[in-house]
Amino acid sequence: MDFTLPITTGGEFTLSNLDRPLVLFFYPRDNTPGCTIENQDFSRLYPEFLAAGYEVLGISRDKNTTHCNFQKKHELQHQLLADPEETVCNLFNVMKNKTMYGKPVRGIERSTFILNKDHEIIKEWRKVTVDNHAQEVLDFIKSL
Repeated sequence: MDFTLPITTGGEFTLSNLDRPLVLFFYPRDNTPGCTIENQDFSRLYPEFLAAGYEVLGISRDKNTTHCNFQKKHELQHQLLADPEETVCNLFNVMKNKTMYGKPVRGIERSTFILNKDHEIIKEWRKVTVDNHAQEVLDFIKSL
């Protein structure tokens, strides 16, 4: 598996260039309550993920300019990937039909994946509940 997407550091991120394991979390949208909390939680624990040898990246369908503003506003330590074309969202099968305000919509199902250094999925969480999720992911990594 490989992919390339715009990243908030500028330029592009290519998975095959990453030389360590990765926590990749998909969230619906920047600047919404649950997504903000989830990003803040991963940011708060980011130094511990790095100490365990893992990179952490958030990904949504927002454009990179939106991501950069969101990252700056909330002082997020981890980087964000922009997938407005849903390329990687479809690769990880996180696009789902949902109901919002009684109307059917298609959107990202909040999900997290742990990829080993060979970029193979070793753990996944789907239909994630934000509360304590980042800590749960970190605890799993520490148990390996």
